[in-house]
Amino acid sequence: MVAALVPGSFDPPTNGHLDVIERCGNLFDRVLVAVVRNPTKAPMFSTDERIEMLEACTAAWDNVDIGSFSGLLVDYADREDIDVIVKGLRAITDFDYEFQMSQMNRHLSGIVTLFVATKAEYGYLSSSLVKQVAGLGGAIDKLVPPIVAAAIEERVNHD
Repeated sequence: MVAALVPGSFDPPTNGHLDVIERCGNLFDRVLVAVVRNPTKAPMFSTDERIEMLEACTAAWDNVDIGSFSGLLVDYADREDIDVIVKGLRAITDFDYEFQMSQMNRHLSGIVTLFVATKAEYGYLSSSLVKQVAGLGGAIDKLVPPIVAAAIEERVNHD
């Protein structure tokens, strides 16, 4: 059984994230989607809220689990018996950063990172842009799943 880890902040989860997760689900026996808990950032949604959204969005995929971690990714991967880390890439700028991280992770633990290019239709999509568009009153219904769009709308209209 081969297990893959898809880490990220997922603040909020986008259709691009879900595309990568779904494709991993078709390739690996087990996919663990891990929300990074970063105390230095001020996310729109709490870790628990992001986990709940991801659980709802991935409920149809039996081999996908949702978790969270803080600290070193390689330590979490080891605890969870993960074989490979998977990172989605939108552009060459993503690759520059993620390649460095993959080399460090390989140095620290020997774990391999696979890169999955996003579909062209999601190449521009980021959680930051979704939050910005929503904050300025723009439509995000084609950028995120309906449950996420509702949560963002609730947060934007009540904060």
